[in-house]
Amino acid sequence: MNYAAQIGAFETKRAALVAANDTIMKKAATDGATLDAAQTEEFDGNQADIESIDSHLKRLKQAEKSAGEKATPVAGGSAADAGTTRGGSRIEIKGHNLPKGTAFTRYAMALARSKGNLMQAAEIAKTWRDSTPEVENVLKAAVSAGTTTDTAWAKPLVEYQNMTSEFAELLRPATIIGRIQGLRRVPFEIKIPRQTGGSSVGWVGEGKPKPVSALAFDQIRLGRAKTAGIVVITDELARASSPSAEQVVKDDLVSQTAQFLDQQFVDPTKAAVQDVSPASITNGVTPIVASGTDADAVRHDAKLLMGKFLGANLSLAGAVWIMTEMQALGLALMTNPLGNPEFPGMVINGASGGTFMGLPVVLSENVPVNLGTGTPVTGAGSRIILAKANEILLADDGETMLDVSSEASLQMESAPDAPATANTVLLSLWQNNMIGIRAERYINWGKRRPGAVQFIDSANYGG
Repeated sequence: MNYAAQIGAFETKRAALVAANDTIMKKAATDGATLDAAQTEEFDGNQADIESIDSHLKRLKQAEKSAGEKATPVAGGSAADAGTTRGGSRIEIKGHNLPKGTAFTRYAMALARSKGNLMQAAEIAKTWRDSTPEVENVLKAAVSAGTTTDTAWAKPLVEYQNMTSEFAELLRPATIIGRIQGLRRVPFEIKIPRQTGGSSVGWVGEGKPKPVSALAFDQIRLGRAKTAGIVVITDELARASSPSAEQVVKDDLVSQTAQFLDQQFVDPTKAAVQDVSPASITNGVTPIVASGTDADAVRHDAKLLMGKFLGANLSLAGAVWIMTEMQALGLALMTNPLGNPEFPGMVINGASGGTFMGLPVVLSENVPVNLGTGTPVTGAGSRIILAKANEILLADDGETMLDVSSEASLQMESAPDAPATANTVLLSLWQNNMIGIRAERYINWGKRRPGAVQFIDSANYGG
């Protein structure tokens, strides 16, 4: 038993003895008498034990302090180092202070540099053994029966999960989904009941029958929807081993993934495709068209939008605004005749817009604008979204799977032809000395109630 456990056990015993003596004295006080012989013997025996325990506790605490001063740090750079230094009392864990996502980026670069050859990629990863040994472990792992602590078996699988989780943590603040606090996270493929109708309640006279009605429910199920993107880099960049090259690859992976997810999440034109992809949270919503550009129009339109929430019996608690930085800038710069800000809560810092009408603001340039129609163009402007976070369901395992190729021909389009036609332009990676990194991720979302998201369209406030 270690020192902490011993100290806890003796403190518990001491408390019991103190409680016993307290009971004896309270009984004597109630009886209005002194202690009899038996009570005196019991009380004195307990008191002697208490004094003995106090002395022993003092010695235990001194021993615990001395053991802590002699503790040696655990080397956490690799599994082998940790194994040789563990044992005894450990207080400090030493690791490498690298930017988040470094291991995952190096994994991608090793795959790209080796053109998908795992044996060669493992050799490349040896150059990073001192700082990110998990990259080599994952690349050279041979899967057979074992445990997650076995460096030759599933431990590399855990390390890969750790690397992708770190990348997901890096990606999270770059996406709208990651910036919204309070989304309702659910597992894939689980049916979630949703109430669609309420029961009836009414006044009942004496001896009269009570009204009975049934609640109405349906179900929501978020299946596995897969996002896939291809980031193309030059062979020279893949071969570079400098931190700046790693940063370029990491930034590209993050920005491309974030841009795609953001647009799919909030674009009103994105409808659901069965067994392929979810609809955006704004799809199917009838917007409120901006009534003007001045502060009075802002307040009028915001009142209508928030009123739609309340009219659907949805509280504004937990709701969040989503808009572009440009539109947020227009709101932040609006002033009244005295020169004071019309909306003082608005702050532009690239990720958060402060507060608007008392609710937090999430900023993203990936919120698609309305380009308008006709000649001259009418209806053009930005979209301002109001979403109730805990009414949006999100299924996301947080893992990203990578594959690479240098011998494919790609359509360098965000909306590629499917299938390819005679007019489809293809880029040969081999001919242009380029490498494609394909990233895949399973993620899905859906609204728990249809009225949980509303938006203003064609907004040019402050413009």
